[in-house]
Amino acid sequence: MKLSGEALAGDGRTGLDAHVLGLVAEEVAAVTAAGVEVAIVVGGGNIVRGSDVSLILGVDEATAHYMGMLGTAINALALQAVMEGRGLVTRVQTAIEMHQIAEPFIRRRAMRHLEKGRVVIFAGGTGSPYFTTDTAAALRAIEIEAGALLMAKKGVDGVYDKDPNVHSDAVIYRRLGYLDVLSQDLKVMDATAVALCKDNNMDIIVFDVARPGNVKRAVLGEEVGTLVTSSVRAQ
Repeated sequence: MKLSGEALAGDGRTGLDAHVLGLVAEEVAAVTAAGVEVAIVVGGGNIVRGSDVSLILGVDEATAHYMGMLGTAINALALQAVMEGRGLVTRVQTAIEMHQIAEPFIRRRAMRHLEKGRVVIFAGGTGSPYFTTDTAAALRAIEIEAGALLMAKKGVDGVYDKDPNVHSDAVIYRRLGYLDVLSQDLKVMDATAVALCKDNNMDIIVFDVARPGNVKRAVLGEEVGTLVTSSVRAQ
C-alpha cells in the first residue's frame, strides 16, 4: 500500500492526524488477521515536500528531495508506533541508512518479515533524488512480489475523467489500462511508476483510505475505487 503524506495529514495539509493513523492501523490489523501480508510505502508531503522547498527556499533540487525523504521517516515511525500500540508487529526499513531507528532496505529481509506476519513500512523513497514515493511504491511492490499495489488516497474514491472537486459531471472509471492512464495523463501516480507497473503487470487499485473497510474490501477483491490493470478498455 502506498500511503501519501497528504492522507496522513487528515483534514490538514501538514502534520499528522491521529485519527488517520489509527484508522490505517485498524484496517491493516483486519487484513493481517486474515493472513494477508502487508507492506506500506509512506510519502512525506505533510512534513517536507521537496519541490516546494526547492522553490520557496531556493535549495537545490537534489537536496530538497533528500529533505523530503527524511520526512517519510518521520511518518514511518509515527505509523509504526500507532500500529504496535494496536498489537501489530512491524519493521521499518529505509532506503537511506539510519541504523538507530530503522533497518536498511534489504529485499530478502523484508520478504522474511512479511512471511512471519510482520508489517513492513518502507521509508526514504527510492533513496535517490528525482524519483517520487509513487515510484518507490511501484518498485518495492515489484521487488517483494506483491499481489497488487494499493494507492491509498485522502477523500478520493477512484480515478475520474476530470477533477471531481471542480467538475460536478466528472465520471469515475472503475477499470483502466496502464496505457489509458499514460495517454490521458490521469493523475493516478507519476508516469515512471505507472510504466514500472505496466512492464511488470502489477495491478494498481486507487481508493479512498478514509472510508472504513476499504482496505479489506480491496484485498478481498471487491470493487473498490479504480483498478488499473493490463489490456482493458476504460470503463
